[in-house]
Amino acid sequence: MIEIKNLTKRFGQTYALNSLNMKISESGIFGIVGSNGAGKSTLMRLIAGVYQPDNGEAVVDGESVFDNPKAKEKCVFLSDTVFYTAGATLTSMAKTYATHYPNFSFEDFDEMVKRFGLNPSAPLNSFSKGMQRQAMIILALACNCKYTILDETLDGLDPVMRGVVKKRIYEAVMDRSATVIITSHSLRELDDTCDNLAMLHQGRIIYQKDVEDLKTSLIKVQVAFEDEYDIKRFAGIDVMKYTKNGSVANLIVKGEKEAISDTLRAKKPLLLEIVPLSLEEIFTYELRERGYAFEDVADLEDDEDEKHV
Repeated sequence: MIEIKNLTKRFGQTYALNSLNMKISESGIFGIVGSNGAGKSTLMRLIAGVYQPDNGEAVVDGESVFDNPKAKEKCVFLSDTVFYTAGATLTSMAKTYATHYPNFSFEDFDEMVKRFGLNPSAPLNSFSKGMQRQAMIILALACNCKYTILDETLDGLDPVMRGVVKKRIYEAVMDRSATVIITSHSLRELDDTCDNLAMLHQGRIIYQKDVEDLKTSLIKVQVAFEDEYDIKRFAGIDVMKYTKNGSVANLIVKGEKEAISDTLRAKKPLLLEIVPLSLEEIFTYELRERGYAFEDVADLEDDEDEKHV
Protein backbone atom coordinates (compact mmCIF):
# COMPACT_ATOMS: atom_id res chain seq x y z
CA MET A 1 0.00 0.00 0.00
CA ILE A 2 1.06 3.57 -0.66
CA GLU A 3 0.15 6.13 1.99
CA ILE A 4 0.45 9.89 1.56
CA LYS A 5 0.63 11.54 4.97
CA ASN A 6 0.25 15.32 5.34
CA LEU A 7 2.38 15.73 2.24
CA THR A 8 3.48 19.28 1.46
CA LYS A 9 5.77 20.46 -1.33
CA ARG A 10 6.61 24.07 -2.13
CA PHE A 11 8.51 25.65 -4.98
CA GLY A 12 9.54 29.03 -3.66
CA GLN A 13 6.44 30.50 -2.07
CA THR A 14 4.08 28.42 -4.22
CA TYR A 15 2.48 25.30 -2.74
CA ALA A 16 2.32 22.46 -5.27
CA LEU A 17 0.82 20.19 -2.61
CA ASN A 18 -0.56 21.29 0.74
CA SER A 19 -1.06 18.78 3.59
CA LEU A 20 -2.31 16.11 1.20
CA ASN A 21 -3.51 12.75 2.54
CA MET A 22 -4.53 9.70 0.54
CA LYS A 23 -4.09 5.94 0.27
CA ILE A 24 -3.53 3.76 -2.79
CA SER A 25 -4.38 0.11 -2.23
CA GLU A 26 -2.42 -2.76 -3.70
CA SER A 27 -3.33 -4.38 -7.02
CA GLY A 28 -5.24 -2.36 -9.59
CA ILE A 29 -5.03 0.74 -11.74
CA PHE A 30 -5.27 4.06 -9.93
CA GLY A 31 -5.87 7.25 -11.92
CA ILE A 32 -5.01 10.80 -10.86
CA VAL A 33 -6.60 13.77 -12.62
CA GLY A 34 -6.68 17.46 -11.89
CA SER A 35 -6.70 20.99 -13.19
CA ASN A 36 -3.52 22.47 -14.67
CA GLY A 37 -1.06 23.07 -11.84
CA ALA A 38 -3.04 20.89 -9.44
CA GLY A 39 0.11 19.05 -8.34
CA LYS A 40 -0.26 15.74 -10.20
CA SER A 41 3.32 15.46 -11.48
CA THR A 42 4.72 16.68 -8.16
CA LEU A 43 2.74 13.99 -6.36
CA MET A 44 4.05 11.30 -8.70
CA ARG A 45 7.64 12.39 -8.11
CA LEU A 46 7.12 12.39 -4.35
CA ILE A 47 5.63 8.88 -4.45
CA ALA A 48 8.63 7.70 -6.47
CA GLY A 49 11.07 9.35 -4.07
CA VAL A 50 12.42 11.80 -6.66
CA TYR A 51 11.46 14.88 -4.63
CA GLN A 52 12.00 15.43 -0.92
CA PRO A 53 8.84 16.60 0.84
CA ASP A 54 8.86 19.89 2.73
CA ASN A 55 6.54 18.25 5.23
CA GLY A 56 4.87 14.88 5.65
CA GLU A 57 5.91 11.76 3.79
CA ALA A 58 5.13 9.27 1.03
CA VAL A 59 5.13 5.76 2.51
CA VAL A 60 5.54 2.58 0.45
CA ASP A 61 4.65 -0.64 2.25
CA GLY A 62 5.27 0.99 5.61
CA GLU A 63 8.55 2.72 4.72
CA SER A 64 9.19 6.35 3.83
CA VAL A 65 10.33 6.30 0.19
CA PHE A 66 12.62 9.33 0.01
CA ASP A 67 16.32 8.42 0.23
CA ASN A 68 15.35 4.78 0.78
CA PRO A 69 16.77 2.42 -1.91
CA LYS A 70 14.83 -0.58 -0.56
CA ALA A 71 11.49 1.23 -0.96
CA LYS A 72 12.50 2.72 -4.32
CA GLU A 73 13.19 -0.77 -5.73
CA LYS A 74 9.45 -1.38 -5.52
CA CYS A 75 8.60 1.74 -7.58
CA VAL A 76 9.44 2.54 -11.19
CA PHE A 77 8.60 6.06 -12.30
CA LEU A 78 8.12 7.15 -15.90
CA SER A 79 8.05 10.92 -16.30
CA ASP A 80 6.03 12.82 -18.90
CA THR A 81 9.43 13.97 -20.24
CA VAL A 82 11.57 11.30 -21.92
CA PHE A 83 15.10 11.04 -20.51
CA TYR A 84 18.00 8.85 -21.59
CA THR A 85 21.78 9.03 -21.35
CA ALA A 86 23.87 10.30 -24.27
CA GLY A 87 24.42 7.64 -26.93
CA ALA A 88 22.08 5.20 -25.18
CA THR A 89 20.25 2.37 -26.91
CA LEU A 90 17.34 0.35 -25.62
CA THR A 91 19.70 -2.51 -24.82
CA SER A 92 22.16 -0.34 -22.88
CA MET A 93 19.31 1.30 -20.96
CA ALA A 94 17.90 -2.15 -20.13
CA LYS A 95 21.24 -3.16 -18.60
CA THR A 96 21.25 0.03 -16.53
CA TYR A 97 17.70 -0.54 -15.30
CA ALA A 98 18.55 -4.15 -14.40
CA THR A 99 21.22 -2.95 -11.98
CA HIS A 100 18.62 -0.95 -10.04
CA TYR A 101 15.59 -3.25 -10.25
CA PRO A 102 16.14 -6.86 -9.11
CA ASN A 103 12.99 -8.12 -10.87
CA PHE A 104 13.94 -6.69 -14.27
CA SER A 105 13.08 -9.30 -16.91
CA PHE A 106 15.11 -9.40 -20.12
CA GLU A 107 12.61 -11.98 -21.39
CA ASP A 108 9.77 -9.45 -21.00
CA PHE A 109 12.01 -6.75 -22.45
CA ASP A 110 12.80 -8.77 -25.59
CA GLU A 111 9.15 -9.73 -26.05
CA MET A 112 7.95 -6.12 -25.81
CA VAL A 113 10.70 -4.82 -28.11
CA LYS A 114 9.49 -7.26 -30.76
CA ARG A 115 5.84 -6.40 -30.15
CA PHE A 116 6.55 -2.67 -30.48
CA GLY A 117 8.79 -3.23 -33.51
CA LEU A 118 11.73 -1.22 -32.17
CA ASN A 119 15.41 -1.75 -32.89
CA PRO A 120 17.09 -2.31 -29.48
CA SER A 121 20.57 -1.53 -30.90
CA ALA A 122 19.65 1.81 -32.49
CA PRO A 123 20.53 5.05 -30.65
CA LEU A 124 17.49 6.41 -28.86
CA ASN A 125 18.18 9.87 -30.27
CA SER A 126 17.42 8.43 -33.73
CA PHE A 127 13.88 7.49 -32.61
CA SER A 128 10.85 9.73 -33.09
CA LYS A 129 9.31 11.20 -29.94
CA GLY A 130 6.57 8.57 -30.01
CA MET A 131 9.12 5.77 -30.38
CA GLN A 132 11.22 7.18 -27.53
CA ARG A 133 8.15 7.14 -25.31
CA GLN A 134 7.47 3.53 -26.34
CA ALA A 135 11.06 2.65 -25.43
CA MET A 136 10.70 4.14 -21.96
CA ILE A 137 7.42 2.29 -21.43
CA ILE A 138 9.10 -0.99 -22.36
CA LEU A 139 11.87 -0.36 -19.83
CA ALA A 140 9.40 0.58 -17.09
CA LEU A 141 7.16 -2.45 -17.60
CA ALA A 142 10.13 -4.83 -17.85
CA CYS A 143 11.16 -3.79 -14.32
CA ASN A 144 8.21 -5.82 -12.98
CA CYS A 145 7.94 -3.51 -9.98
CA LYS A 146 5.17 -3.77 -7.45
CA TYR A 147 4.30 -0.12 -8.17
CA THR A 148 4.51 1.37 -11.67
CA ILE A 149 4.03 5.15 -11.80
CA LEU A 150 3.17 6.61 -15.21
CA ASP A 151 2.92 10.39 -15.58
CA GLU A 152 1.01 11.30 -18.77
CA THR A 153 2.66 8.24 -20.34
CA LEU A 154 -0.14 7.25 -22.72
CA ASP A 155 -0.82 10.74 -24.06
CA GLY A 156 1.95 10.69 -26.69
CA LEU A 157 1.05 7.32 -28.20
CA ASP A 158 -1.06 6.51 -31.22
CA PRO A 159 -4.27 4.50 -30.62
CA VAL A 160 -2.70 1.16 -31.58
CA MET A 161 0.28 1.60 -29.26
CA ARG A 162 -2.01 2.80 -26.43
CA GLY A 163 -3.94 -0.44 -26.81
CA VAL A 164 -0.74 -2.50 -26.62
CA VAL A 165 0.49 -0.68 -23.52
CA LYS A 166 -2.87 -0.94 -21.76
CA LYS A 167 -2.92 -4.68 -22.46
CA ARG A 168 0.50 -5.03 -20.81
CA ILE A 169 -0.71 -3.01 -17.83
CA TYR A 170 -3.78 -5.23 -17.45
CA GLU A 171 -1.56 -8.33 -17.63
CA ALA A 172 0.73 -6.96 -14.89
CA VAL A 173 -2.25 -6.33 -12.62
CA MET A 174 -3.85 -9.72 -13.28
CA ASP A 175 -0.70 -11.90 -13.32
CA ARG A 176 1.26 -10.46 -10.39
CA SER A 177 -1.16 -8.12 -8.59
CA ALA A 178 0.82 -5.04 -9.61
CA THR A 179 -0.35 -1.54 -8.79
CA VAL A 180 -0.25 0.98 -11.65
CA ILE A 181 -0.71 4.71 -11.03
CA ILE A 182 -1.54 6.84 -14.06
CA THR A 183 -2.04 10.54 -14.66
CA SER A 184 -3.59 11.64 -17.93
CA HIS A 185 -5.20 14.67 -19.54
CA SER A 186 -7.54 12.25 -21.31
CA LEU A 187 -10.45 11.50 -19.01
CA ARG A 188 -11.82 9.14 -21.66
CA GLU A 189 -8.59 7.16 -21.41
CA LEU A 190 -8.98 6.74 -17.67
CA ASP A 191 -12.71 6.08 -17.92
CA ASP A 192 -12.24 2.54 -19.21
CA THR A 193 -8.82 1.87 -17.65
CA CYS A 194 -8.85 2.72 -13.95
CA ASP A 195 -10.41 0.98 -10.97
CA ASN A 196 -10.09 4.01 -8.70
CA LEU A 197 -9.66 7.70 -9.34
CA ALA A 198 -8.50 10.71 -7.33
CA MET A 199 -9.02 14.33 -8.35
CA LEU A 200 -6.56 17.03 -7.30
CA HIS A 201 -7.24 20.74 -7.28
CA GLN A 202 -4.88 23.40 -5.95
CA GLY A 203 -2.69 20.85 -4.20
CA ARG A 204 -5.48 19.03 -2.38
CA ILE A 205 -7.65 15.96 -2.93
CA ILE A 206 -11.20 16.82 -3.98
CA TYR A 207 -12.31 13.21 -3.93
CA GLN A 208 -11.04 9.66 -4.23
CA LYS A 209 -13.54 7.04 -5.35
CA ASP A 210 -14.11 3.81 -7.17
CA VAL A 211 -14.63 4.76 -10.82
CA GLU A 212 -18.01 3.05 -11.08
CA ASP A 213 -19.23 4.79 -7.92
CA LEU A 214 -17.91 8.09 -9.24
CA LYS A 215 -19.72 7.69 -12.55
CA THR A 216 -23.03 7.27 -10.75
CA SER A 217 -22.53 10.17 -8.31
CA LEU A 218 -23.54 12.80 -10.89
CA ILE A 219 -26.32 12.31 -13.41
CA LYS A 220 -28.01 14.17 -16.25
CA VAL A 221 -31.73 14.62 -16.06
CA GLN A 222 -34.10 15.73 -18.82
CA VAL A 223 -37.60 16.32 -17.52
CA ALA A 224 -40.80 18.04 -18.65
CA PHE A 225 -44.10 18.90 -16.97
CA GLU A 226 -47.45 19.90 -18.39
CA ASP A 227 -47.79 23.04 -16.26
CA GLU A 228 -45.44 26.02 -15.97
CA TYR A 229 -42.56 25.55 -13.48
CA ASP A 230 -39.10 26.73 -12.49
CA ILE A 231 -36.17 25.39 -10.47
CA LYS A 232 -38.27 25.51 -7.29
CA ARG A 233 -40.05 22.41 -8.61
CA PHE A 234 -36.82 20.50 -7.76
CA ALA A 235 -36.51 21.52 -4.12
CA GLY A 236 -34.82 18.78 -2.11
CA ILE A 237 -32.71 17.64 -5.07
CA ASP A 238 -29.04 18.68 -5.24
CA VAL A 239 -29.11 20.48 -8.61
CA MET A 240 -25.67 21.63 -9.83
CA LYS A 241 -26.88 23.10 -13.12
CA TYR A 242 -30.35 23.99 -14.41
CA THR A 243 -31.46 25.13 -17.85
CA LYS A 244 -34.95 25.21 -19.36
CA ASN A 245 -36.13 25.39 -22.96
CA GLY A 246 -39.89 25.60 -23.28
CA SER A 247 -41.40 22.88 -21.11
CA VAL A 248 -38.20 20.76 -20.99
CA ALA A 249 -35.62 21.23 -18.25
CA ASN A 250 -32.08 19.86 -18.32
CA LEU A 251 -30.37 19.32 -14.99
CA ILE A 252 -27.06 18.09 -13.65
CA VAL A 253 -27.86 16.44 -10.33
CA LYS A 254 -25.70 15.03 -7.55
CA GLY A 255 -26.99 11.88 -5.88
CA GLU A 256 -28.07 8.29 -6.42
CA LYS A 257 -29.91 7.58 -9.65
CA GLU A 258 -32.69 5.46 -8.12
CA ALA A 259 -33.49 7.93 -5.35
CA ILE A 260 -33.59 10.87 -7.75
CA SER A 261 -35.70 8.90 -10.21
CA ASP A 262 -38.24 8.03 -7.49
CA THR A 263 -38.42 11.67 -6.34
CA LEU A 264 -39.00 12.96 -9.86
CA ARG A 265 -41.51 10.28 -10.83
CA ALA A 266 -43.58 11.23 -7.81
CA LYS A 267 -43.96 14.68 -9.40
CA LYS A 268 -45.69 13.01 -12.41
CA PRO A 269 -43.57 14.40 -15.29
CA LEU A 270 -44.56 14.12 -18.95
CA LEU A 271 -40.96 13.23 -19.79
CA LEU A 272 -38.15 11.83 -17.65
CA GLU A 273 -34.78 10.63 -18.86
CA ILE A 274 -31.82 9.98 -16.56
CA VAL A 275 -28.29 9.05 -17.68
CA PRO A 276 -24.88 8.94 -15.89
CA LEU A 277 -22.21 11.49 -16.77
CA SER A 278 -18.85 10.59 -18.25
CA LEU A 279 -15.70 11.15 -16.19
CA GLU A 280 -14.93 14.16 -18.38
CA GLU A 281 -18.28 15.74 -17.55
CA ILE A 282 -17.89 14.94 -13.84
CA PHE A 283 -14.44 16.53 -13.86
CA THR A 284 -15.83 19.69 -15.49
CA TYR A 285 -18.74 20.12 -13.10
CA GLU A 286 -16.76 19.32 -9.96
CA LEU A 287 -14.17 21.97 -10.85
CA ARG A 288 -16.84 24.47 -11.93
CA GLU A 289 -18.47 24.04 -8.51
CA ARG A 290 -15.12 24.98 -6.94
CA GLY A 291 -14.78 28.13 -9.04
CA TYR A 292 -12.20 26.91 -11.54
CA ALA A 293 -11.90 29.64 -14.18
CA PHE A 294 -13.19 28.09 -17.35
CA GLU A 295 -16.79 29.31 -17.27
CA ASP A 296 -16.37 31.26 -20.50
CA VAL A 297 -15.00 28.19 -22.27
CA ALA A 298 -17.82 26.02 -20.96
CA ASP A 299 -20.42 28.59 -22.04
CA LEU A 300 -18.90 28.75 -25.53
CA GLU A 301 -19.06 24.96 -25.78
CA ASP A 302 -22.73 25.07 -24.74
CA ASP A 303 -23.39 27.69 -27.43
CA GLU A 304 -21.70 25.58 -30.08
CA ASP A 305 -23.73 22.52 -29.03
CA GLU A 306 -26.94 24.52 -29.39
CA LYS A 307 -25.94 25.65 -32.90
CA HIS A 308 -25.64 22.03 -34.02
CA VAL A 309 -28.97 20.88 -32.59
